[in-house]
Amino acid sequence: MDMEAARMIGAGLATLGMIGAGLGVGQVWANFFNAIARNPAAKDEIGANIWIGFAVTEAIAIFSLVVALLILFG
Repeated sequence: MDMEAARMIGAGLATLGMIGAGLGVGQVWANFFNAIARNPAAKDEIGANIWIGFAVTEAIAIFSLVVALLILFG
């Protein structure tokens, strides 16, 4: 196998982490809206934690992108 082809395959496989991050962000926000629908008074208490969960989940996607770019251009 050519080295360039292996590099492209590796970068493509590294970006599969973005699928999991997308699913994770969807779950975070779906559960947030579900919790608000059940108890609207708890919106402020849940609101701070939801942003932390969102940021951590998005960090996984950013790390996946960085690894893919390192494979391509490193």
